[in-house]
Amino acid sequence: MTAASFRNRPLNLLPKLMADFPRRIACLTEETVETLYLLGQQDRIVGVSGYTARPPEARKKPKISAFITAKFEKILAVEPDLVLAFSDLQADIVRELMLRGVTVFAFNQRSVAEILDMILVLSRIVGVEAKGQALVSELTAGLDAIRASAASFPRRPRVLFEEWKDPLISGIRWVEELIEIAGGDPVFPELRFQQAAKNRIVDPACVPERDPEVIIASWCGMKVAKAQIKGRAGWDQVTAVRHNHVYEIKSTYILQPGPAALTEGVRQLHGILAHVAGVAPDVNLAPLERVDADLRR
Repeated sequence: MTAASFRNRPLNLLPKLMADFPRRIACLTEETVETLYLLGQQDRIVGVSGYTARPPEARKKPKISAFITAKFEKILAVEPDLVLAFSDLQADIVRELMLRGVTVFAFNQRSVAEILDMILVLSRIVGVEAKGQALVSELTAGLDAIRASAASFPRRPRVLFEEWKDPLISGIRWVEELIEIAGGDPVFPELRFQQAAKNRIVDPACVPERDPEVIIASWCGMKVAKAQIKGRAGWDQVTAVRHNHVYEIKSTYILQPGPAALTEGVRQLHGILAHVAGVAPDVNLAPLERVDADLRR
């Protein structure tokens, strides 16, 4: 189809043309997978990351990549007309795919606002913008409800979020923002704007002076070892350790910059912080997935 013929088509045909493209989407990270399912566009997905967990049925899709590595032949085998990627960590994958003639759209969202923007952009790419706007409105209302509930806390606990253990890495921007929405105050707020994990490394010896009242850890791809956290030199004087307020949130709920973090992730944060603050959260805002066992006792 030439540009001239496209321009001369009746306007009422344009939405159909837009909705028909792309039809075969390969997702190299899990947040775009979940977003497409929530938009009702799951049939377009022809390949996913091996880390994909939400929704569970998405795991039946062909696995074509990890996170910083990809099976290029597997990607090409599913014949995508679009590949969705995320961040500078996948830059080498994106470059190789483009050299092989594949169309790639790379997102780079790092804040709550940018996550919502990602959802809107993706909805436009697949021709369902109205559904995207409705989803963003729903997610925003959920965050507002969490924020309103947190406003009733008698105090806002000081929070250390561990994105990794060795070196110790503090929370990325969207996580720190969600902690604030959920009712806590991050103890290293100045680091949130550092996109690269290497620039959010914290010297464990600096933690006692910030004295977090709660430690929330999410070690991507690894179960959190609470004994290791509590046993760090000098941390026996940290309020969170003395009061046994060390908790885990699974990375699939909080470390993917998409709908999971804005729903289950922030609900789990809110539940933990309500517990530490000594209040019962609104039952309508309770987590829907399995939470840390120490919260169920």
